[in-house]
Amino acid sequence: MNYNIVPLNELINQFSKLPGIGKKTAARLAYSIIEQPLESAKQFADALINAKEKIRFCNICFSLTDEDICPVCKSEKRDKSTVCVVEEPKDVLAFERTNEYYGVYHVLHGVISPLDGITPDKLRIKELMARLSDGTVKEIIMATNPTVEGEATASYISRLVKPMGIKVTRLAYGIPVGGDLEYADEYTLTRALEGRNEI
Repeated sequence: MNYNIVPLNELINQFSKLPGIGKKTAARLAYSIIEQPLESAKQFADALINAKEKIRFCNICFSLTDEDICPVCKSEKRDKSTVCVVEEPKDVLAFERTNEYYGVYHVLHGVISPLDGITPDKLRIKELMARLSDGTVKEIIMATNPTVEGEATASYISRLVKPMGIKVTRLAYGIPVGGDLEYADEYTLTRALEGRNEI
């Protein structure tokens, strides 16, 4: 007997397209949705569509927001003279969880990786340089991941920024080489911020 329920298989297939979700987990998530009341499933679907339609990039730092400018960039309490440069929007959330960083951010949306066809012009480096041109910023913290690509990106940006007289520092790593910032705990990230080195 061919046990083929097309709508269920389609749902499993959609879940399995998400990063880190294998077929078994996708099936478990799909069955969980099927077992919920219809109203709960509709709320889930509405939340997905709402997030996709309303979330965009901040006009200043390129992190995620539902307004033109994100709450961090808008805040009068943040130190605009320090910019923490990260790879992805999820890295901003990791630093915000520490409650120890009071500057602002700049999200590159990736790292330089010639093998993957990602060259500097495909990242938000040009926008970063424009932000640094008005003299407000005194330090940028390179908080790219401790990978070959992350290090190469940090070095590349450092070479561009140094002639502007802006201090460029790199996170100290209690974070393992090859590790991702989003998985680091708050204490490790706080220590990495405190022990950053000039590059």
